[in-house]
Amino acid sequence: MATSADAILDGLDEAQRAAATAVDGPVRIVAVAGAGKTRTVTRRIAYACASGAWDPARTLAVTFSVKAAAEMRVRLAKLGVGEAVTAATFHSAALHQLLRVWDEVCETPFPHITDDQRGLVSKAFARISELQPQESDLRDIHAEINWAKVSLIAPEDYPRVCAALHRRPPAGMEPDRFVELYRAYETVKTSHGEIDFNDILLIACHLLDGFPEVGAAIRSSIRWLTVDEYQDVSPLQHRLMRLWLGDNRNVCVVGDPAQTIYSFAGASSYDLLGFADEFAPLSADINLAVDYRSTPQIVRCANRVLGASPNRADYLKLDSGRRDGMRISRTVYGTDADEAAGVAAAIARLAARGVAPQDCAVLTRLNAQQQVVCAALRREGLRFRVRRDAGWQRSALDDGQAGRQAMLETLGVSGDDAGVTVSTIHAAKGLEFKHVFLIGCSEGLLPYGSPAPGDLLEEERRLMYVGVTRAEDSLHLSYARGKDGAAAMQRSASRFLV
Repeated sequence: MATSADAILDGLDEAQRAAATAVDGPVRIVAVAGAGKTRTVTRRIAYACASGAWDPARTLAVTFSVKAAAEMRVRLAKLGVGEAVTAATFHSAALHQLLRVWDEVCETPFPHITDDQRGLVSKAFARISELQPQESDLRDIHAEINWAKVSLIAPEDYPRVCAALHRRPPAGMEPDRFVELYRAYETVKTSHGEIDFNDILLIACHLLDGFPEVGAAIRSSIRWLTVDEYQDVSPLQHRLMRLWLGDNRNVCVVGDPAQTIYSFAGASSYDLLGFADEFAPLSADINLAVDYRSTPQIVRCANRVLGASPNRADYLKLDSGRRDGMRISRTVYGTDADEAAGVAAAIARLAARGVAPQDCAVLTRLNAQQQVVCAALRREGLRFRVRRDAGWQRSALDDGQAGRQAMLETLGVSGDDAGVTVSTIHAAKGLEFKHVFLIGCSEGLLPYGSPAPGDLLEEERRLMYVGVTRAEDSLHLSYARGKDGAAAMQRSASRFLV
């Protein structure tokens, strides 16, 4: 059902309304956690379409996960836009464009997208070495190949980049040796008639840049572009965005520099912070600084985490849109097992008072912290589901089933009463819970490895901020003095909390 343009703006605060009505030219929206970012962005798209300023069929909104794209589509449908607007991930949007034009540029069928990139890495390793690699080495090599691709670093440039950035190749390799493996990986992949996840974007860039008629056809279908989570854009995604636009300036980017937590995978807030210079003059530059999700106590904690950052000027200070709530709890346990048992018991007490287990989350820095937590929840008779870091890239490609499941979850009709969420902070990005238990808040875990001041430490600081701001009503911070009772080393509280 169509909704009037003015009615679409109902319920927005002043800053959100200003963002939603800025529908022409380049626009930047910096939105803190809990600021109603998705609400504002979808209202902006729906308002522009309902008012006749935009053609829905030529409107593209891209984000970084299938779930986020599904949420956009559901909200747009409720606002009367229906399926006319395309809301997708970068990779899904690029893949659909490639499939649409492939027959015009190539006589062979479109390559198969590999679902076993690690296996290809293993075969490439076997081509250059008789040694049997460790699984952790394959994982790190896989990640480094992806990093090089999204950073637009060709194999022949890799040694020079390593020297300039003081970057160490994975698995103890020398830069030239990694280049040899990287090239072997590309050879193996091609021999299998396959492409990998990031090749989708690289091929899209190649067609847009090297085939004028194809590029013009794709660009003509994108008159109005919105890019969500712009703080996590990689150089490759930024390149694709610029090629999508061409001379078009109707682009809106939305993000929060304080939530850049994928730098290890090539993401950077550089383009969000530099957007005003790159696209000057802007039509609008709007800050959404009110957090409607979290209580003032949680917001104050989040502001303290960011307050000590040398990059503080890059981050907005949050204001809470809620009344006072519960005091943040801080607990020190003897061992990791004690901490897991204490957290599980606390969640059980909440459940006994009528709190739905699915409103509770236990957040960890590492996948390895989750096993002891799951065991403790199981002993308390609590159901749970686990979200890990592995597969975060795959969440950006809609394979049909993933899209349908994300849509059902967004609508709240998935039928999956999964209980307590046990998640890494990375995997919890974009989620929110009434009650959050953030464990392992100690030096060595969060920040991981106790890095010296610099980029690594600031990434860990932003990760802590993201963890804190997942909480709506209550936040429980804890750490254990030791891994077990026999531990010789005593952990200390995270510097982010002292």
